[in-house]
Amino acid sequence: MEDKKRPAPRQELRERIVATAMMAFTAHGIRSIRMDDIATQMGISKRTLYEIFADKETLLKECIQKSEEENLRFVQHVQQQTDNVLEVILKIYMRSIEIYHNTNKKFFEDIKKYPSAYEQLHHHQHRDSEEALAFFRKGVEQGIFRDDINFAIVNLLLHEQIGLLLNTNICQKYSFLEVYESIIFTYLRGISTELGGRELDKFIQDYRRISAQQPYQQPQPSTPTTT
Repeated sequence: MEDKKRPAPRQELRERIVATAMMAFTAHGIRSIRMDDIATQMGISKRTLYEIFADKETLLKECIQKSEEENLRFVQHVQQQTDNVLEVILKIYMRSIEIYHNTNKKFFEDIKKYPSAYEQLHHHQHRDSEEALAFFRKGVEQGIFRDDINFAIVNLLLHEQIGLLLNTNICQKYSFLEVYESIIFTYLRGISTELGGRELDKFIQDYRRISAQQPYQQPQPSTPTTT
């Protein structure tokens, strides 16, 4: 198969492959997407694809790395806009809703089949947890979060609850958004001071009002060539 388009500079092509693969993996799961599918969607030969990425797990790891870099840039951008820890956390929460809504549950099930990529994801999550603990300590200083909380424990429990959400069938009875909101808002209320609780309640009221006016529409991904 010949490349349909004039070859782009190597780095640009690499970035386009990662973007295409990540969209496919998150929309349909990892195992159902073949390297052939990505090459076909890109309009390049399979040989060209394998010259850049030796195998699917190598490509998957770069997708995870790219996603983490985007997350870090988002957090840095939010921190530049406000010094209020609760506001930063809530904006990150809003973004996480969008990410989880656009990610097929199969992605989280399938990634466990790729040990190196799964370990990389786990490493990023651990680093994110360390940064979250720094946020919480700053929130204590700002009078937003309680000073009698072991944040390492409650943060671990939060991750376990998110894992439960992603790995059970609870969303067959309740919407993903409803369950995720319950986890996050209950968690934040539990660690907030009276001041933090007032700020959180104001955010929730504004959020509910906006959500009622512009209800979230979960995207319906197209079917990949292998399914």
